[in-house]
Amino acid sequence: MSKIIRTNPGPILSAVVEYHGFVYLQGCTAQDLDKDVTGQTEEVLAQIDDLLEQHGTDKTRLLTAQIWLKHIGDRPAMNEVWQAWLPEGMAPARACVEANMADEKHLVEIMITACK
Repeated sequence: MSKIIRTNPGPILSAVVEYHGFVYLQGCTAQDLDKDVTGQTEEVLAQIDDLLEQHGTDKTRLLTAQIWLKHIGDRPAMNEVWQAWLPEGMAPARACVEANMADEKHLVEIMITACK
């Protein structure tokens, strides 16, 4: 039986679950909620880089991304940061939708699946 690796497991979620070479990240949100969508997106992508690195992979191995925005009108600003972060030719399958957030100060949440 293959081992399931859980990083920072808590009562309702783990930060990362790794299984059979696939790395599933939690929905990542910014810690500094005073930042605008650009700043929050930069912070979230830095978290994603860190979590992927902890599991021996990186953003060149992204498979899917789910992005939730508090205001869909922030999509161009978020996409600018996203495109600057994403290696050329390495875009994952992606969805980006407007959503009510758990905390009204959260402007963006990103969930990634990658492989090793």
